[in-house]
Amino acid sequence: MSGFGIYVHWPFCAAKCPYCDFNSHVRSAIDEDGWRDAIVRELTWIAAWQDEGGTARPAVETIFFGGGTPSLMSGAAVGGVLEAIAKLWPIAPGIEITLESNPASVDAARFQDYTAAGVNRLSLGVQALNDADLKMLGRLHNVREAKAALALACANFERVSFDLIYARPGQTPEQWQAELAEALSFGTEHLSLYQLTIEPATPFATLAREGKLIVPDDDHAAELYELTQAMTEAAGLPAYEISNHAAAGAQSRHNLLYWRYGDYAGVGPGAHGRLSRDGLRYGTQCERLPERWRAKVQENGNGIAEFTGISDRDAAREHLLMALRLKEGLDIAQWRARWGAALNDARLSQLAADGFLNCRDGRIAATPKGVLVLNRLIAELAS
Repeated sequence: MSGFGIYVHWPFCAAKCPYCDFNSHVRSAIDEDGWRDAIVRELTWIAAWQDEGGTARPAVETIFFGGGTPSLMSGAAVGGVLEAIAKLWPIAPGIEITLESNPASVDAARFQDYTAAGVNRLSLGVQALNDADLKMLGRLHNVREAKAALALACANFERVSFDLIYARPGQTPEQWQAELAEALSFGTEHLSLYQLTIEPATPFATLAREGKLIVPDDDHAAELYELTQAMTEAAGLPAYEISNHAAAGAQSRHNLLYWRYGDYAGVGPGAHGRLSRDGLRYGTQCERLPERWRAKVQENGNGIAEFTGISDRDAAREHLLMALRLKEGLDIAQWRARWGAALNDARLSQLAADGFLNCRDGRIAATPKGVLVLNRLIAELAS
């Protein structure tokens, strides 16, 4: 087990980006106090559910405000949620509390309010370092504003990360190399570097079907991925997960909790959770539409649409999938002891021989070649 965390989803954005399939919504007016109170009520319900297992509530080790755009929340609203969490659960020493922010919703007073509330890590959605691509991606900020927001974040928070999207339409290796070199020069401890993917039911998907948006092919994308790995490694921010890079000791502990298959409560519209009680594991998923979620919270104390038991077989597969995203891979003995499961040893040996897996010191990890076909690896290992 890898501790207990809480994910808080704030579903509102100032505008919807055309590539985004996250549960985000644009509203002309937001009753912030009402939404905060609904989040607190759902947290209270989850804590009471844990009590029914007859064991002490676990200490909270990480909290993550995601979205949507959580930086549209006031410091008072963030503080109200954090105060409620501290009343409901023990707080682990050195807790990591992350908030996602968009450069367009940044100001010094807001950042100071977040730090006063307890936020100690900021994740900034920069996405690109040229104005043409920021416009193409539907972002509301420009490069000058992104750099100013990043400087302000570094001045206010103990820990700072920012996101970039690569493999954008028309992007050459030389262009990405220059952009990534500039990103690395800012000196943050963590970078999230995502390949652009065309998600169903997004405006980008429509443009792609119509031939109006052409992204790099698999070979080109693989070249950009390999360039990313080499440059971040050389700069002292190696990948610890497929898309996440950090200096030693600066990994996102909340994300590690997901990938190590720990327990976390997911609250807010569309949030997912993984919870354990009485030796059983459960998956939760909240109503996606914000207004429907809030009405459900008011009626039942929670906005959970699906609350399902996860069999050990399915949990073992989920755990395997998550762990193989990590550079550290999977401790086979711990995995077997936790789930009573077994790997296909013959396939394991063959996949290692074919260069898809590394197997050493009782651990398995995907190679750079294996990362590109991760779903196939899981299917073969768990068969």
